[in-house]
Amino acid sequence: MEQVALDSFDIRLLDALQKDGRASLFALAEKIGLSASQLGRRLKRLEESGLMEGYAALLNAEAVGLGFEAYCLVSLERHSSDGTEKFHDAMRALPQVMDCVAVTGEADFILRIVATDLKAYSQFLLDKIMPLPGIRQVRSSIVLRPIKRSHVLPLSHLKS
Repeated sequence: MEQVALDSFDIRLLDALQKDGRASLFALAEKIGLSASQLGRRLKRLEESGLMEGYAALLNAEAVGLGFEAYCLVSLERHSSDGTEKFHDAMRALPQVMDCVAVTGEADFILRIVATDLKAYSQFLLDKIMPLPGIRQVRSSIVLRPIKRSHVLPLSHLKS
């Protein structure tokens, strides 16, 4: 993705939106120091540039009954483009897989998976992950307690 030229107003706007995506244009304009119409134009430009991927409500997993979380390290038998793409497609189709990243090191992928409990997680692995073609090894680390979670990207490197 091509980097978008940002000025200090854009950076402050992005930072404010990351922290409160429900803020009104008027509230954001006051905070940033621009008129609501100027801010609206900037926001539209940032959205159209692809810099912003969307808006979402952040749900409390435990409150909706998904308090069990694990990181799953997956290694594939071999890396053919077709086999890897099928694995990618399978991960995209599973709503329990919150994140799937390709990594270097001991495994090929790390998955962040949510479930209702250990029994449901075990069944999910047995029914959905392990039967996939090309899976060599699956190892899990169960989250005991989250220490830090954030959706806010640091933007200090953008400031001149």
